[in-house]
Amino acid sequence: MELVLNFSVKAKLLISGGVIASAAAIWHLLCIWGGPGWFAFARAPGQIIDSAEQGTLLAPVGTVIVAALMFACTVFAFSAVGLIRKVPLVKPALITIAVLCTARGLIAIPTFVTAAGVDIWQIVASTVWLYVGICFIAGSVEYRNYLKSII
Repeated sequence: MELVLNFSVKAKLLISGGVIASAAAIWHLLCIWGGPGWFAFARAPGQIIDSAEQGTLLAPVGTVIVAALMFACTVFAFSAVGLIRKVPLVKPALITIAVLCTARGLIAIPTFVTAAGVDIWQIVASTVWLYVGICFIAGSVEYRNYLKSII
């Protein structure tokens, strides 16, 4: 027996946004293992890097919280397209995630050029989060249309 899943383009975008959110969560968790150098490479705030250097709980606890939020994005995305069971509050979560990711992608534009030159890391990170925001916007539209079709 073969399972065939046919997804719309918007659903595929939402799935890709969820996959990227999970990959980012894993990357954040790997920073705990990698230590202060990894936090610095990931452009973590100075307090987080200091915490990692001093061995205090701020870096690992903060990182786990951020990773959990990113994994939650994946859960909502996958739930909306039917890859996993339905979870509560999918519609408002998709909209909130879309707004936050899009804002994260756009808000960093002024920081692309610093006194030291162009910050390639910031360009890549912002582009990725803008893409994820667009994926969640598309997914929100798709999910809204789905809800209208079953009412």
